[in-house]
Amino acid sequence: MAKVKIGGIIKEYPIGTPYLELKEEFQGQYENEIVLVMEDGRLKELRKRIQKDCEIEFITTKEEAGSRSYRRSVSQLLLKAMYDVIPAEKLKKVSILFSLSKGYYCKVTGDIVVTQELLEMVKKRMLELVEADIPIKKKSVHTEEAIALFRHHRMYDKEKLFRFRRVSKVNIYSINEFQDYYYGYMVPSTGCLKYFDLKLYDDGFVLRLPTAKDPKAIPEFEPQTKLFAVLKSSKEWGERLGLSTVGELNEMICRGKVNEMILVQEALQEKKIAEIARDIVQTKGRKFVMIAGPSSSGKTTFSHRLSIQLQANGLNPHPIALDNYFLTDRNVR
Repeated sequence: MAKVKIGGIIKEYPIGTPYLELKEEFQGQYENEIVLVMEDGRLKELRKRIQKDCEIEFITTKEEAGSRSYRRSVSQLLLKAMYDVIPAEKLKKVSILFSLSKGYYCKVTGDIVVTQELLEMVKKRMLELVEADIPIKKKSVHTEEAIALFRHHRMYDKEKLFRFRRVSKVNIYSINEFQDYYYGYMVPSTGCLKYFDLKLYDDGFVLRLPTAKDPKAIPEFEPQTKLFAVLKSSKEWGERLGLSTVGELNEMICRGKVNEMILVQEALQEKKIAEIARDIVQTKGRKFVMIAGPSSSGKTTFSHRLSIQLQANGLNPHPIALDNYFLTDRNVR
């Protein structure tokens, strides 16, 4: 038997008891779904088992770690439903591309058009899988086996990724026969994944998800038009250059084309800056251009490159950097 401390109370459980059984015992005391467990300060999935005396804390979808696990697991649920609904001969790939409005923007490629009717069918299938409460299983396989698996499932981006993997094992998660790789912990079963929605957007769709702040509600959709345009443009750049995945980047590095890749990226960036300068010039009477971004994101470098393009258009810009506003203790009055 092992002594387990939970919220200040010590209880005894047989060695080998899965944390799932403890979740069933304590779930009624929590408002939100328990999806992970913290054992002696280490995060673990609920399918892990008690091995020794320990202190545990349940992690729900209200905590950031639990919320990330939930979003990761809904992503696999979406892919499973997509492959269930769309005939295999018509579906080439489902891509979860980037975050948008607290959800994920996704695209489907193949002999298929994403419509509202299709999304309703996929959502219905997802809800069926949730109702069935199917275990999300995890297994560790050799990297070579993972490469063969993803080649079989036509997930060629992951096949390329694992060709450069230096460790011998890969964790694979499955919902019934559908298998995929995720870097991070997952919830124990599809029954935990009750809250989500699908929204048709642009030439793809958005997987709408709850946040840790309110795990049982889907936030209002905010298009974020400018951010979306930048992210989509960046993705299209990568596709044109054959650099849409990490695996493709690794391949280019191995072929010795890093310098060429950097030069092309620099040329594309300079072209974009020239377009911005042209827009500034065409808008008469503009006195200030504000550049915002996090620390070390390249604001000062960008301002100087933009200044050069503005000079080429006949203006006389004066970049003002704000990097030197910190004071030492001696200068504080």
